[in-house]
Amino acid sequence: MTITTIHDLQILAERRVPRMFYDYADSGSWTEQTYDDNEDDFELIRLRQKVAVNMEGRSTASTMVGQDVAMPVACAPTGLTGMQHADGEILAAKACEAFGVPFTLSTMSICSIEDVAENTSKPFWFQLYMMRDRDFMSRLIKRAKDAGCAALVLTLDLQVLGQRHKDIRNGLSAPPKLTLANMINMATKPRWCMGMLGTKRREFRNIVGHVSGVEDMSSLSAWTASQFDQSLTWDDVEWVKNQWDGPLILKGILDPEDAKLAVKTGADALVVSNHGGRQLDGAFSSIRMLPVIVDAVQGDIEVHMDGGIRSGQDVLKAVALGAQGTYIGRAFLYGLGAMGQQGVTTALEIIHKEFDTTMALCGRTGTDQLNGENLYLPEGFEAG
Repeated sequence: MTITTIHDLQILAERRVPRMFYDYADSGSWTEQTYDDNEDDFELIRLRQKVAVNMEGRSTASTMVGQDVAMPVACAPTGLTGMQHADGEILAAKACEAFGVPFTLSTMSICSIEDVAENTSKPFWFQLYMMRDRDFMSRLIKRAKDAGCAALVLTLDLQVLGQRHKDIRNGLSAPPKLTLANMINMATKPRWCMGMLGTKRREFRNIVGHVSGVEDMSSLSAWTASQFDQSLTWDDVEWVKNQWDGPLILKGILDPEDAKLAVKTGADALVVSNHGGRQLDGAFSSIRMLPVIVDAVQGDIEVHMDGGIRSGQDVLKAVALGAQGTYIGRAFLYGLGAMGQQGVTTALEIIHKEFDTTMALCGRTGTDQLNGENLYLPEGFEAG
């Protein structure tokens, strides 16, 4: 199969990844309205073509929270990445390191912080959920420090878990429960099964063995159900800042008033995000909220965004609307599920080529030149 787009990788991943894990990556909450809008709203934006501009010497390089990046893209934190492909977080981190973009490890990863650190040579980022067990959180942050993580991404939009119907129907678990339906489905995915048989990493290794009383998957399920902190407030961000002395990124901002509060915390960046359409179904897409939030913060904090990015053109549109950086989640997961580390590299290559070519045809030679003049927005596009 000739791979030319992220969608091609998606098709291949669906063939090779067991149904419950493919559906976990490729689904939203409730009716999936926001999940669909994240992609569909990018298509409403049109690009302004410019000609007879010298394109020689152009560069896609940029920075995110002071870190040099090959393009304004990072791989987003995604749970259960190591269930898309054996040792998935390690392979994705290695691909990102070689390409020159940040990889963000999720708290709910299969490979641990230490697993990724032992298999990479450059700092990666770590994503943190606010949990009730503050002693565990303190130790988790310290582990990220000890591993040399270059930034901490604090997710704010998962105090209550949005219902994802496919996960319930599939009986999502890691490792997968050996029901008849699951075994029949996995029997059709021999490449995936052989990979999993060849690794010891099949559970949430950031948690199992690091929390008292959590030694197996049954106790882990009960622990996570009770641990996501519904009492989270903006005051808790200060507690995290006191534990962490590096760049802090606040993920899950989708409201201009929340964006202003994010500025007051002293965090280094915020991420305009609706959790990939997996939390509040019916919320606006990230790309519609992006210009509203950029306007609200007036340059007082670095603005990133995620949600719906499937191409380099999407990256350009987000940057032109004010994002200093973007995050890809499903795009790299499709690559990982399709072809492991090479698939992640292919996903990054596809997005980079599309971004570079589109930038050139829009008459720009650097990411710092991208702005609203490169776009045609439909009337009433911005939310609010």
